[in-house]
Amino acid sequence: MANIPVETVNTAADKARLAVAGVLLVAALVGFYALSKQGPVMQWATLVIGLGAAVAVFFTSESGRQLVAFGREAWREVRKVVWPARKEAMQMTLYVFVFVLIMAMFLWMTDKTLEWLFYDLILGWRK
Repeated sequence: MANIPVETVNTAADKARLAVAGVLLVAALVGFYALSKQGPVMQWATLVIGLGAAVAVFFTSESGRQLVAFGREAWREVRKVVWPARKEAMQMTLYVFVFVLIMAMFLWMTDKTLEWLFYDLILGWRK
């Protein structure tokens, strides 16, 4: 895949949309906490509606459209992945476990050898 240069064009209208989305997000959070005496239904309705409005405004901006395009491209790439069969996945998992076990035994033996070498032979601390 060729590298395509990314051009970012921030118009005043796009910046305004992002600012409105930010204000809606803050308003949703403030409304959630300000309406604590109105009951949980009113609180959550305010939060959900405010967040929904903020997300909707964000997705109308250039940044939102780029995020959607990125998500579509990522999903397209995921569909190209060739996943291993169950048998192959089980074999690879077994290989990893066996390797970890062998490596753990090797590191334990190295640790005990160095412990014996330093503490018993060189320093003579254990008798």
